[in-house]
Amino acid sequence: MNNYKTIKLNTGNGIATILLNRPDIRNAFNEVMIAELTDAFQKAGEMDNIRVIILKGEGKSFCAGADLNWMRDVSNYSFEQNYAESFRLSECFYAIYSSPKPTIAVVHGAAIGGANGLLAACDIAVCDSETVFSLSEVKIGIVPACISPYVIKRIGEYGARELMLTGRRISGTEAEKYKLVNKSLPADQIENYIDQMVQMLLTSGPAAITHCKKLIDKVVNHIDLSEALTYTAQMIAEIRASEEGQEGMAAFLEKRKPNWIK
Repeated sequence: MNNYKTIKLNTGNGIATILLNRPDIRNAFNEVMIAELTDAFQKAGEMDNIRVIILKGEGKSFCAGADLNWMRDVSNYSFEQNYAESFRLSECFYAIYSSPKPTIAVVHGAAIGGANGLLAACDIAVCDSETVFSLSEVKIGIVPACISPYVIKRIGEYGARELMLTGRRISGTEAEKYKLVNKSLPADQIENYIDQMVQMLLTSGPAAITHCKKLIDKVVNHIDLSEALTYTAQMIAEIRASEEGQEGMAAFLEKRKPNWIK
């Protein structure tokens, strides 16, 4: 599980922490890191003892985007090779976005180019207010294609137009205003904030969280309002009848903690 070359996966107390681990090049990603991140998120999502997944970067920065050496190699690929490599990157972002467990990105230092896809695909993103963000792809004549579904979901069309077309750098404080991150804080407050966020997630029903993520994905991405009539009614009916739903409602009525809270 931990035989990764470019990341670390640590587990304990219901939390899986995935660390980008190429600090000497500010955690820039290549094809190895992309494959390992995909694998780590899929494995953590399947672990029964894991309730929350946290994504961080080792060293001075969260992630500087694509590794320049990898980009140099990719530039010489055929179209078919380029497509295959790009598809694997898209699969990585989707593995994060579709994880059955709640995901939190903790961002510091810099998040450049494709790094924004990693954080945007997470359910919650928190950053050091001094972090530098940039959707800088246009500056080198390319586009933020694979990350665009997740970044646009977060910041909307016109925020994306501004940041993607200009490629300008923004601070963590500005990133919160654009809604690229949920919260921007001074560095010394982040750990306490994340601890509080994790504790809130751990007091929620684990199955309920997974179903809630499925619900959001279905309503946002796959059905219209007329289809939502039956889908949402069916889901809540099934959840109310489930073991966890019955326990949660009984605990509420009996004024006690549900059995998933240790």
